[in-house]
Amino acid sequence: MKKLSEFIWPLIGLAAVVVSGYFLYQELKTTSLSAIWAAILAIPPHRILLAALSTLVAYAALAWYDRIALLHLGVRHISLLFVSLCSFTTYALSHNIGASVFSGALVRYRAYTAKGLTAAQVAVLVALCSFTFFLGTILLGGFTLVVDPTLLSRLEGKLPGFLTDPKTALAVGIGMLGFVALYVLGSILRLRPLHIRSFKLEYPRPGIMGRQLLAAPLELLGAAGIIYFALPEAMNPGFIPVLAIFLASFSVALASHAPGGLGVFEIVFITAMHITDEAQKDAIIAAVIIFRIFYFWIPALVSVVVVIAFERSRLAAAIGSGANGSKAVTVPEPPVIVPGLDAHELERELKQKAI
Repeated sequence: MKKLSEFIWPLIGLAAVVVSGYFLYQELKTTSLSAIWAAILAIPPHRILLAALSTLVAYAALAWYDRIALLHLGVRHISLLFVSLCSFTTYALSHNIGASVFSGALVRYRAYTAKGLTAAQVAVLVALCSFTFFLGTILLGGFTLVVDPTLLSRLEGKLPGFLTDPKTALAVGIGMLGFVALYVLGSILRLRPLHIRSFKLEYPRPGIMGRQLLAAPLELLGAAGIIYFALPEAMNPGFIPVLAIFLASFSVALASHAPGGLGVFEIVFITAMHITDEAQKDAIIAAVIIFRIFYFWIPALVSVVVVIAFERSRLAAAIGSGANGSKAVTVPEPPVIVPGLDAHELERELKQKAI
């Protein structure tokens, strides 16, 4: 029998799409499609190219997430090309489907078990990749609030007053950076796991931790760069404000469980950009559409082709192994250290859902 949570989260995601869609409609009902199309065409070709390059940087960093997790597991026999394709497909699909932890886990399960990994190892890999993203969000979020504590004032009237106060924002930023510093020190000093209610923070080797601190910000900087380069220079508030607004929008979209954060990401981003006239609104909507095209829709289409090709090759390999026999690949046992998510819970989910 299915757990109640399997029904609740899709319903929450659907509700988030409906509510955000209503507010988005109220925001955009005076905007015409022809004006948005004109704003897209007005983006200079070189800035479109820079947005495309930012997309490549983001997905290359996501592939690094998987590589770091495999190094943590002690798995070195899987080629960089396979890891990159698996990571690309995982994130391209999970970004659009939503519930990226488990939808991404199922894609990885199909791919990595074909290379000899067990469900437990895939669970550890998923947990570490998810925590790497979380770590990057905390690091960059703290950095932006410390550099410019007035950023949250852009959401004045939308958030409680104390949260938009620069002093509070600065304290929050320092606290976020302090969390990252604790993680760094815990890894270097090999401290015992830290328990914060149900959250258990364990520390990987310093080499793994150092790679996480490089890969996670790189992915988020690349993703934010897509919108930054798509915005007109005349109304571009600068990279730090765009990065902060992107982090807030993307985090809320993920938390909403809406498929692809549809509507949720847009309403938060548009609200925080402080639109003063229709021309600005059209340009910002155009930039968000470019982001969706490059970061969501094109990768999703490519990933479908990759999945079909992979499943065909796997079927052919299964037929061939049935006739000729196959040599099993052995890999090390997974380490027990994995920060963030409960790897054992993920393993149970994978075994129940994988077909």
